[in-house]
Amino acid sequence: MKSSRVLLPLFIPFLLSSFVSSYSSNDVQLWCNQTPNPQPCQYFFTNNPTYQYQPIKQKSDFFKLSLQLAQQRALNAHVSTLSLGSKCRNPREKAAWADCVQLYEQTIRKLNQTLDPNTKCSQLDTQTWLSTALTNLETCKAGFYDLGVQDYLLPFMSNNVSQLLSNTLALNKVQYEESNYKDGFPAWVKPGDRKLLQASSPASNANVVVAKDGSGKYTTVSAAINAAPKSSSGRYVIYVKGGVYNEQVEIKANNIMLVGDGIGKTIITGSKSVGGGTTTFSSATVAVVGDGFIAQDITFRNTAGAANHQAVALRSGSDLSVFYRCSFEGYQDTLYVYSDRQFYRECDIYGTVDFIFGNAAVVFQNSNIFARNPPNKVNTITAQGRTDPNQNTGISIHNCRVTAASDLTPVQNSVKTYLGRPWKQYSRTVFMKTYLDGLINPAGWLEWSGDFALDTLYYGEYMNTGPGSSTSGRVNWKGYRVITTASEALKFTVTNFIAGNTWLPSTKVPFTSSL
Repeated sequence: MKSSRVLLPLFIPFLLSSFVSSYSSNDVQLWCNQTPNPQPCQYFFTNNPTYQYQPIKQKSDFFKLSLQLAQQRALNAHVSTLSLGSKCRNPREKAAWADCVQLYEQTIRKLNQTLDPNTKCSQLDTQTWLSTALTNLETCKAGFYDLGVQDYLLPFMSNNVSQLLSNTLALNKVQYEESNYKDGFPAWVKPGDRKLLQASSPASNANVVVAKDGSGKYTTVSAAINAAPKSSSGRYVIYVKGGVYNEQVEIKANNIMLVGDGIGKTIITGSKSVGGGTTTFSSATVAVVGDGFIAQDITFRNTAGAANHQAVALRSGSDLSVFYRCSFEGYQDTLYVYSDRQFYRECDIYGTVDFIFGNAAVVFQNSNIFARNPPNKVNTITAQGRTDPNQNTGISIHNCRVTAASDLTPVQNSVKTYLGRPWKQYSRTVFMKTYLDGLINPAGWLEWSGDFALDTLYYGEYMNTGPGSSTSGRVNWKGYRVITTASEALKFTVTNFIAGNTWLPSTKVPFTSSL
């Protein structure tokens, strides 16, 4: 499917030589022993003729070398993965393989972005992008398991890139950074975006209009997306008039804004699912890859239904993305907060199993979370996917409401609804100052499989209210805690968790910076 793509654009040639400092084998052993995965580190450094043998003078030198090494191995793995396309024996293997090709490309782009001296990225930017790079490789593997075809092709894709990325995360380990809020939005929202979001009619600022009745320039969302500038430092606004748009949309360009006529009025809907032969990753009705994406006043929907298992309404891998007054409707795996930094304000999220899931650094504020009636009588609201203790990712749910959807209300007492379960080893989720209705099971949280991750997860609750908020009957796992101090809770606010004050102000979306 994607084997015709050329590899060269993924690689910035000057990077490999720009940071190379040489070292001795003793240096290699000394530095590699300070990483979580010393063996592949030592092997690839000592068997790499690119480098000469002179001392590495400081940690920053070693970190840059480790980044280069991860990039080089990712490039090799991408070439190797492309070559496996002809070995796919059936459509399911082909679907999982195609995801992997795309995910390796995205990993290489994140590494290029981190290594490029023109990017001027902060330590937090670097940790975010490295976290995403690692998430991409985990997702590649997961696709084969989604579709039950992990036995044949996947072993051929074995490599050490994930371990090398884990090493870079440990070397760059970053603590929470303070940032500021303005007008209810994190500071990373640019002034122009803030103005758009606060406008009485954002559609009046649109570059193009999409309308099913032909009154706009385009009749489908995909056509408008595909015609948008591929790269633009300015905001490109697409106004989608009310109507039901049955299509699968992928947004690759940066700085796109989709604005509709309101929840339930402008609806983008699809029905891809794992049950229907698609990976979770590729089942998304709308998938966002380009950074700086904003959506406002739109419903994103997946109608595959609970019987088809994982079926994503929206997947965001957009760094510094914002969703304002949007609705996400599905059953299992409704909202895939896939990677990077994201902010949701005044949104509605509906689902049953793991319906807010992924490995982004994400904050939800002033939003409604609606649990639906599940076929197996068990709901899990979150499934956070942190696989490495140094990833700066997690789900923070702040000042929201968790209640039963209309189909669950009559049978609420026969269904067990939990705040979350640990999808991955270092799963991290907090509920803060949120109203939890009586549907929440007294235990609060559910095991994924036996005692998996119960000691290494971080699940926290802080000053929640409502009949489901009592912590007296909660689980007694080592990783669960009732947060009792504001200083601990502050780590998961927009200010600290997603450095919101540095980017949200420009979007004009209101946000609460602190507790």
